[in-house]
Amino acid sequence: MLQGPNRILRHHFLTCLFSSLSSPPQSHHLSPLNQRLEILGSGYHFPTANVTGSSSVSVGTSKFPSGSRSGLVNSSCFRLFGSQAAVEPSTSDGLTVEGILSNQWTILDESENDWKSHASAIAQSIHVIKRRLQWKSLIVRLEVLSVQLDKPDLWDDPVRAGKISREHGSLMSRMKEVKAFEQELLEHIDMIKLAREEDDADLQSESVKALLEMRRNAKEKELEAMLSGEHDSCSCFIEVQAGAGGTESMDWASMVMKMYKMWAQRHGYGVTVVDEMPGEIAGIKRATIKVDGEYAYGYAKAEVGVHRLVRCSPFDSAKRRHTSFAAVAVIPILGDTSTRVQINESDLKIERFRAGGAGGQHVNTTESAVRITHIPTGVTASCQNERSQHQNKASAMTVLQARLDQLEMARQAQMNAQHTQSLTEISWGNQIRTYVLHPYRMVKDLRTNYEVSDPDSVLEGEIDNFILSFLSSALDKDEDYS
Repeated sequence: MLQGPNRILRHHFLTCLFSSLSSPPQSHHLSPLNQRLEILGSGYHFPTANVTGSSSVSVGTSKFPSGSRSGLVNSSCFRLFGSQAAVEPSTSDGLTVEGILSNQWTILDESENDWKSHASAIAQSIHVIKRRLQWKSLIVRLEVLSVQLDKPDLWDDPVRAGKISREHGSLMSRMKEVKAFEQELLEHIDMIKLAREEDDADLQSESVKALLEMRRNAKEKELEAMLSGEHDSCSCFIEVQAGAGGTESMDWASMVMKMYKMWAQRHGYGVTVVDEMPGEIAGIKRATIKVDGEYAYGYAKAEVGVHRLVRCSPFDSAKRRHTSFAAVAVIPILGDTSTRVQINESDLKIERFRAGGAGGQHVNTTESAVRITHIPTGVTASCQNERSQHQNKASAMTVLQARLDQLEMARQAQMNAQHTQSLTEISWGNQIRTYVLHPYRMVKDLRTNYEVSDPDSVLEGEIDNFILSFLSSALDKDEDYS
């Protein structure tokens, strides 16, 4: 006898299947003999012969009789492979996620055993996710990509075809995940209604628990929707450069770099120092680290801009208050198949020099450091932290490739009006955050007005709230999601 989740699947399978079979055929539907049906959310696939040619329907090794309640889930449970497009998910009585939102069911604490409260909270999360994914724009983009994929000459250019195919697959994956989450919500609501009609307390309890679990997972999905950009899942380079102000700014730049190292380590990312130019007295003039890990770029991109420090200078005998600046750049590390600029060896100027700073006898006495200049663009990259010239050259080439890719992305963005504002926001002259250590203590993000009164914790790498606040506000500005 079926119990627990298996019983829910049995109810769902029977009612979906036979309510569809009992519905009169529509003129635009394919013939039943030419249809292959997929029940959304259940994962079951049915050959037509099993549907039309016997009194029982096989699912795996189990057989179910061909009779059940009709009308529990309407024909939107099915997606037909062929010319029929998928329809908006709904319950048996036509309730959709938008309908749940319009009902404005009160959202109670998670500890309250109220299914409407759980359903309303989940529906609101789906609303937020769609807004952050720019749902309407996503659908339009998918349609454009689908047209391009259907062109017979697409694979005449394999590189372009590969990019189109990957983007299409990525967008389809995001859309299917949201649709599946919607469908799961509506199926649990249907199960609750069925359980109440049949006075099945166990089934109702199981469905309410499932809604509660969905509600808890929904917040994680909201966060994932923040990181839906093309390169958000990539690792990245973080570069910090001291501004005007001599030793003060160099010391501040080293503090900022230390902050990012500690932040990355808190998240379990791998951190490698690629290049570092120390200051004459203290701090650094500039430095680059490589942050390895999933979504490192998606999070770190929120830090791009100028960071301002106000404090009593430890380098001023009069203990006067000083203002220092450091600029932060974040560059995604694209995979080999995603690089935008092909580098020709003939376009490179490679210089070798003796490494400076901390290091062993071999590092400091041989010309192991490498600086590479891309002659057509003037972009440079250097590395002196590896033990051999070969390793330094490989690391410098990785940095150079990332910088050239970013330069190409910026060039393309300038051609697109919708990116103009974002390019302005990351210019050198724009301060994104102020850190005040004297006469009071505070760190404030000037883009979101989010602030904390404990700058020490921030400088020790606790910057997640600043990052999430910025990502959330940037994405939620766009209300065009429906």
